[in-house]
Amino acid sequence: MTPRTRATAGIEDRSRRPGGRPRLTGVLLLALAVVSAVLCCLAFTVWLPHDRERYQDYRASGPCPAHVTVREQRATDCRFSWRYTVVKAVTDHGGKTDHYKVTVTDGDGWQGTVDFGDDGPLFSRLSAGDRVTGVVWRRTLVTLSKDGIRQDTSDAPRDELQMTAALGLLAALLAAQAAAFGAARLVSPRRHAPFTWDPYGRRLLITILVACFGVGLPAVWLGIPWWTVPVVVLPVVACVAVTLYRHTMASHDAKRHQ
Repeated sequence: MTPRTRATAGIEDRSRRPGGRPRLTGVLLLALAVVSAVLCCLAFTVWLPHDRERYQDYRASGPCPAHVTVREQRATDCRFSWRYTVVKAVTDHGGKTDHYKVTVTDGDGWQGTVDFGDDGPLFSRLSAGDRVTGVVWRRTLVTLSKDGIRQDTSDAPRDELQMTAALGLLAALLAAQAAAFGAARLVSPRRHAPFTWDPYGRRLLITILVACFGVGLPAVWLGIPWWTVPVVVLPVVACVAVTLYRHTMASHDAKRHQ
């Protein structure tokens, strides 16, 4: 139905009401803020504590006693070693990153596939028929080794809480930005500058992404504590946000006086 037909029929075209679209965008942004806030809470209250506890338990575990049963292994939370035979070792080039997969069998009918994060130091040396030693912890194959060369699988617990903190912080900052931009559209649907996508919103989003990943990734590589990520990121983002706000407002005022 065309707008003219709708007007003739006496039906109000809500899409043409002043401020209708900005208010709808504001509601959607507020909904996005709520979702991001929930993800942030889950990252810091569930995901990060779980990974930290799992890694600590893994580090504290020791080798299982000889002839340990599956029930005893679960009770003592120990690491169980077993000999496996490599069925195949292949590199999957599908997707953006390569996946290094090794299929092993224990000779008693069990066969499974494990992933590695890269091709060294062990993966590149493996071929079908090789005998390897695997370490199982909590029913998960966490390590393969051969001739003294050892490599953790992708399922092995790792102390990489820095990126967990960075992702949780990313969700928090996105929630804050979406809430501010959404509220501005609800309060002032016609004039909500500078809370617009271009240039303030776009530049602020880029700042958040660069700060979170630019601090989180080096923190993982350097092994510094995870709590340093929010300590560094929050002041940086706050300073840049204020600077961008002042610059955007100055440009906006200059255009109004031209």
